[in-house]
Amino acid sequence: MPSYQHEPEKAVLVGVILPDQHEKQVQEHLDELAFLADTAGAVVKKQFVQRIDTPNPRTFIGQGKIREIADYVKENQINLVIFDDELSASQLRNIEKELGCKILDRTNLILDIFARRAQTAYAKAQVELAQYQYLLPRLVGMWTHLERQRGGIGLRGPGEREIETDRRVVRDRIAKLKEELRKIDRQMATQRKHREGLVRVSLVGYTNVGKSTLMNLLSKSNVFAENKLFATLDTTVRKVTIGNLPFLLSDTVGFIRKLPHHLVESFKSTLDEVREADILLHVVDISHPSFEDQINTVNQTLQEIGAAEKTTIMVFNKIDAYQFIAPEEDDLLPSSVNRSLEEIQKSWIARANDPCVFISATQKINIDKLKEILYEQVKAIHITRYPYDNFLY
Repeated sequence: MPSYQHEPEKAVLVGVILPDQHEKQVQEHLDELAFLADTAGAVVKKQFVQRIDTPNPRTFIGQGKIREIADYVKENQINLVIFDDELSASQLRNIEKELGCKILDRTNLILDIFARRAQTAYAKAQVELAQYQYLLPRLVGMWTHLERQRGGIGLRGPGEREIETDRRVVRDRIAKLKEELRKIDRQMATQRKHREGLVRVSLVGYTNVGKSTLMNLLSKSNVFAENKLFATLDTTVRKVTIGNLPFLLSDTVGFIRKLPHHLVESFKSTLDEVREADILLHVVDISHPSFEDQINTVNQTLQEIGAAEKTTIMVFNKIDAYQFIAPEEDDLLPSSVNRSLEEIQKSWIARANDPCVFISATQKINIDKLKEILYEQVKAIHITRYPYDNFLY
């Protein structure tokens, strides 16, 4: 029997430069959107950017840019256009009429990736809840918009069900999912309570910074790690011992710019591992050109879930790929040069973040230093919790 393989969808990306944004910043956001599209299985053919004062309430971007994109879509047989911002139901509908192809916004794309990545029944229920909450305010006209299309990126899960086309049915499904998740939440809370004796450390960070690779290295386990966004959805907890001191280490879903609020709400129990941790290991991809923005995004999300004040160790990963970018006006320096570990440890990054450590999880560089810092932090908590166990140290 012959096997049929669907060709990847051809996509174009659309972003806007608002008055308070820089062109370089928007380009970095579109590059991230391209990575998201690639993770979802699309092939990005072109990016369109428009500078606007305020989004068009009807089509988000101006009519001239819409016509330009429509011509490109027709000439190149593009079947997917992805906007880097969240669109309303009417905007989705109007843009689809103008361009004649499937339209997604950033939130819908992220939800699709989560639907692909969800492995356990719990993760699948969390994603489905977030999908329904995203779709509920967009029901007017959107179900007919989705009925004309089958399969492909952004259409997994509730978008494919013809019967559930009214608000009452969707609300009922949301209520049922919430009740299912509440039951699992109670079970997970009980599990966490049974682990209260040990110090708990949680890995946090932007998506694709190497948390799962570091988890595997420290715990000698085999957590799935891949150079894709959101490789890990389900929380993994492992018992780790450094020296003679045991503690629990958890790996959680990565954060991202404009992480949909529905996902934050749906993944509440997953994020409870972060909220209830004693120590956070904030992993940063130091080789990424926007690592400072990524740090801010993670800190904002930690603030939202009530975990911003926890003891945090900054772990700057991927130092093997980190390059120092020389000032443009300095002709005597190469455009970029690799920095040694000693140089990085004396940089402003080290001075601005304390405690911190610079590592490469893949190359196993400076891991002993990370273990040393982590051991001291865990020991400080363990001593207060078990004052008579000092013989361990």
